[in-house]
Amino acid sequence: MGSMRNLDSGGLSRRALLQGAAALAVPFAGRGPAGQAQAAAPQAAGPRAVFAYVGCYTTAQRQARGDGIHTYRIEPQTGAWSHLQRLGELVNPSLLITSRDERFLYSVHGDEPYASSFTIDRKTGHLSLLNQAPTGGRNGVHQAIDSSGRFLVVANYGTGTVAVMPIAPDGKLEAFVDLAELHGAPGPNRTEQASSHPHQVVFDPSGRFVLVPDKGLDRVFVFQFDAASGKLRPTGQRSGSGPRHLAFHPSLAVVWVLNEINSTVTTYSWDAEHGALRPLQVLPTLAPDYTGDSTAAEIAVSPGGRFVYCSNRGHDSVALYAADPKTGLLASNGWVSTQGHSPRFICFDPSHRFLYAANEQSDTIVCYRTDAASGRLTPTGQVISNASPVTVAFAGGA
Repeated sequence: MGSMRNLDSGGLSRRALLQGAAALAVPFAGRGPAGQAQAAAPQAAGPRAVFAYVGCYTTAQRQARGDGIHTYRIEPQTGAWSHLQRLGELVNPSLLITSRDERFLYSVHGDEPYASSFTIDRKTGHLSLLNQAPTGGRNGVHQAIDSSGRFLVVANYGTGTVAVMPIAPDGKLEAFVDLAELHGAPGPNRTEQASSHPHQVVFDPSGRFVLVPDKGLDRVFVFQFDAASGKLRPTGQRSGSGPRHLAFHPSLAVVWVLNEINSTVTTYSWDAEHGALRPLQVLPTLAPDYTGDSTAAEIAVSPGGRFVYCSNRGHDSVALYAADPKTGLLASNGWVSTQGHSPRFICFDPSHRFLYAANEQSDTIVCYRTDAASGRLTPTGQVISNASPVTVAFAGGA
């Protein structure tokens, strides 16, 4: 593998539906940096408590070491994590998302044909399984909740579909009411783009449109969303280079699309009236002197949209960009090492003071303090041990 120039060197169901299966919630003996056992009993939290939920892969097919969803309490001032709960008996609870009122948590399951709902105990942060419902496809990799909180939209990576699942008032998921198939010619990469692979679902700021980056068909699909029925209607698409994830600028009519296969980030203008994308700029996510294999994974945007961050698996870094406040065009701001392997996921905590990088292949979540003025990331020295982490979701702290 090539060198990593400009890197900071500082510290830092099984078959369908698992019907009748009960989730196992047990206290967890965490592991410190050297693997020592550390008892961590559940504890009640005060009104300012922040809870983090870590999803993972669990199966041998994924060469994974995970064992369920892990719950942590985050100390509001220091950002220190303490382990509270492991919710076991779950297969590949990968991407997690909390409801807007933070009463419920939802998970899709890698390689499986269903999604799960959980209640969140607001005092302790503990999860309890509510139910599971079919997504109409396999290998759900991402989901989003509409602005009303009535629908969960799921990207089925394995079967090239997008499902819309009603959410009942008690938080339970219901069987899908719409299943949109994605059509088009596959991209040029015969291994990664043999068929449709939707990798994310994102509502635009108005809630009228759903954008779906499809890595396999090399396009970003745009659907109009009917808030009353939950139905999706295709309106357009834009070609890409293995688009994986995207993010909207919080105030400008701009969308940044992260392209997995060729490790680039594309800036698009967004036509909010018609739901259309127009490309403006393409930048690499890798350092110019890097020659090894790498794929882009996740994108995160700072408050106000001043800075954009993209993770690289292989280069094992986070690429930093400064965004022009008038146009949204990006300028490279360097790279920081994730201090681990294959950072599948990065995200901000609710306060946006910290950014976390989840290193899937080295079983760590690394914490960085963010500089609001420069966008730079500084490792705090805190490294959370969690097997095969692929996502982090939060509740509390607002």
